[in-house]
Amino acid sequence: MSANSPLVIRKSDPTKVEIDWADGHRTVYSAAELRAICPCAHCVDEMTGVRVHDPDSVSEALTQTDVRMVGNYAITVQFSDGHHTGIYPFPMLRENDPRPQEPAAS
Repeated sequence: MSANSPLVIRKSDPTKVEIDWADGHRTVYSAAELRAICPCAHCVDEMTGVRVHDPDSVSEALTQTDVRMVGNYAITVQFSDGHHTGIYPFPMLRENDPRPQEPAAS
């Protein structure tokens, strides 16, 4: 099992998604942080890879209304602003951790 393998994914409240990784690390995303890095074709130009959605336009008051697994490799999130087309692969979520920290001691 790699470090990019989540053991637990939970909606701790409407504003947060928490991921406990196989190596003991925990990532906590606010709904606004997830929306700001959305990789969907509405937010990132498919041809150039350039972000077209302005992350600064995301309200800090944004919530998520649903979080679902996509196979065994990603999650998708329904946001209170109606956006729901992003698929967030686990390696992307780990790499973009808004508050990276050392893995927990065993």
